[in-house]
Amino acid sequence: MASKLRQLQAKACQATQYLSKHGEVYYKQMLEQNKEYIQEPPTVETCQRLANQLFYTRLASLPGRREALWKEVEQVKQVWKNRKDTKVEEVGVAALFGLECFAWFCAGEIIGRGFTITGYKV
Repeated sequence: MASKLRQLQAKACQATQYLSKHGEVYYKQMLEQNKEYIQEPPTVETCQRLANQLFYTRLASLPGRREALWKEVEQVKQVWKNRKDTKVEEVGVAALFGLECFAWFCAGEIIGRGFTITGYKV
């Protein structure tokens, strides 16, 4: 156990040295490649204005999203009306999708409880 800890410390030390040598170069390169997204001047007021733009743009997109939702609901209703004409493949895909949604829900619940199955930490 102690030898693995020493190996981990050595690797962490190597990573720190690498970042101290090359981190600034990577940072500058990343900023240069993405300079089209940087707002001038980079101040708190500019950031607040951008945050407000994002919030109100997303708020303005809600009617379009609502309309798309109702279109999908209508499609589901049509499929349900014609359920006797559905193929086994379509039912299988729908079942797998439902199973995947349930699995993601369960995983989220486990993560929310701190990676415990019962919710109690030992």
